[in-house]
Amino acid sequence: MRKIVHRHLGKVVAGAAIAVAGTAVMVGITLPGTAGADETGGSNSGQPAQQAAQEQGQGAGTVPPGVVEGAPSEGDEGTGNDPLTDDEMDRAAKLAVNPQLRSAGENVEGDRGPQRLGVDLAEPDADEPDDANAPRRAEVSFYDYKTDALVTKTVNLDTGKVEQTSTEHGVQPPLSRAEYAEAAKILIADPLGAGMKADYKDATGKELSSPDQLLLNGAVYRAAPGAQPAVLDQCGEHRCVRLFPKVKNGPWIDARSFVIDLSARKVAKLDIG
Repeated sequence: MRKIVHRHLGKVVAGAAIAVAGTAVMVGITLPGTAGADETGGSNSGQPAQQAAQEQGQGAGTVPPGVVEGAPSEGDEGTGNDPLTDDEMDRAAKLAVNPQLRSAGENVEGDRGPQRLGVDLAEPDADEPDDANAPRRAEVSFYDYKTDALVTKTVNLDTGKVEQTSTEHGVQPPLSRAEYAEAAKILIADPLGAGMKADYKDATGKELSSPDQLLLNGAVYRAAPGAQPAVLDQCGEHRCVRLFPKVKNGPWIDARSFVIDLSARKVAKLDIG
């Protein structure tokens, strides 16, 4: 069995599961050991135009020229209720991000464009369940850190048109791998992350400086009145996470006491006894 290291954060947990204490309501938990789910990285679509403007010698504050993108390639296509192909998912995600969302939205790293969360096959319309020729649609979900809103778009893959858009606040779907990585990056850089870094060094003999050194899992955290520091009172409206980090090829590190508010980019410690 792997050695359990006792210090700094209380303990490094070598088991395959972590008991989560506290009164917070958590949703979207992925069980330890399943890290590596589908990548749902953010969008930096606004960056190339800005870079080109700088390379052309345009001064700060100059508005870069607009970029008109061609229609994405259709690529491999599924049929009926088959799962979406990789090409369909990529195409749907590109079709879903209009210029306004691309320029005004913000991803988890603070870059332009909303944070992509997932792309799923949409349910057929009520009058289409038995129609073999019904169009295939994809539901593309994003989190816009600029407005703390979940944006869901339904894309008709046959026509390439966005048929429906919904914007919701206070809705917190499961986190993407990119969001776990950013949460770990924030915790590592914060003074409250000193114990996690010390535990990592105990387990490996090396310094912890990057989320890439960990296997990351976690859960959305929602505020419970009176159950956490006031700095976390907006969790639920803000996107907040508790991390379950694991040393690669090593033990779990108990970081349950910490909540990372991705919207405010702050870390707080819970009193969980």
